[in-house]
Amino acid sequence: MKHVALLGDSIFDNAAYVPGKPAVLEQLRNKLPPNWKATLLAVDGHVTEDVLKQAAKLPGDTSHLVISCGGNDALHSSYILSEPANSVSYVLQRITDVITEFQNKYKNMLTHVLSFRKPTAVCTIYDTVPGLEPIAVTALAVFNEIILRKAFVAKVPIIDLRLTFTDSADYSERSPIEPSAIGGEKITQAISRLLKNHDYSQKCSVVYT
Repeated sequence: MKHVALLGDSIFDNAAYVPGKPAVLEQLRNKLPPNWKATLLAVDGHVTEDVLKQAAKLPGDTSHLVISCGGNDALHSSYILSEPANSVSYVLQRITDVITEFQNKYKNMLTHVLSFRKPTAVCTIYDTVPGLEPIAVTALAVFNEIILRKAFVAKVPIIDLRLTFTDSADYSERSPIEPSAIGGEKITQAISRLLKNHDYSQKCSVVYT
């Protein structure tokens, strides 16, 4: 029996945004082979630091981990996009301050999770949210750069949600920043493909979409 645990935020914990339709956990369970289990530890609204608390609740038979976090960190930092500024250097310094803090938190989170020595994968932050302003897309690119760099250094596979979510229907009608059942289907297809095909013994990063 193999057992995958989902850690992170509402990318996985999206039941409240798909009423009457299957949430990510149910969709994933339907795709896994009979000898697999799936557990949801991700919590809607959690940020990167919260994954440490989630990891403390890992079932004893957990064999694989998939993490999706960072979106709420970016959301909580979005206030800087409306701050007044009198120079480009000031703007870049503010972005540097925010991203340095996120970089430290993400590094600490990934280091802690990898200490469990379980095959682990991470997700990027999607950036095709309907109505998302171009300036916000640019800001998310900086967060995604951190996620990708840390994943590459750790040699873990990546599910790139920027390439997975390509249509407005991928997002919930209840909240445009959450996955719909259609989006959840895409996420779980990518997770299932990764779990079935990725060779962790090679110790290399592979991007799945």
